[in-house]
Amino acid sequence: MNFQRGQHRDEPEINLIPMIDVLLVILIFLMVTTTYAKFSELQINLPQAAGEPAKEKPAQINVAVDAAGNYQINNATVNFANVASLSDALKKAASGTTAPVIVINADAKANYQSVINVMEAAREAGLVRVTFATERGQAR
Repeated sequence: MNFQRGQHRDEPEINLIPMIDVLLVILIFLMVTTTYAKFSELQINLPQAAGEPAKEKPAQINVAVDAAGNYQINNATVNFANVASLSDALKKAASGTTAPVIVINADAKANYQSVINVMEAAREAGLVRVTFATERGQAR
């Protein structure tokens, strides 16, 4: 028996308009932010070269530094007093060559300052082409 005449129970309904509004705002936000994603990438086209390897190997000056901080230039032991004396020894080794390459062979346990001394001496001697010798290790 229904004693409440005139009152019906309304069926509950879900109002979709606020949900559509929120989805449109999210869509607009995504559209605005994705247009700037293109500008953050760098378009780099690397140059290609088909040159031959150098026929003449540049002159090298081998500088060895052991773990105790002793220096050798082209297998001749050098007494290290200061960077200037090492610079003079590098100038002497470089005499008669044009733009030699200084190859630093430093022991893995050599003092960092010992290697910096060689680089500083090369700079003072006016020798700007410096490289390091390494061994090929096993892939890890």
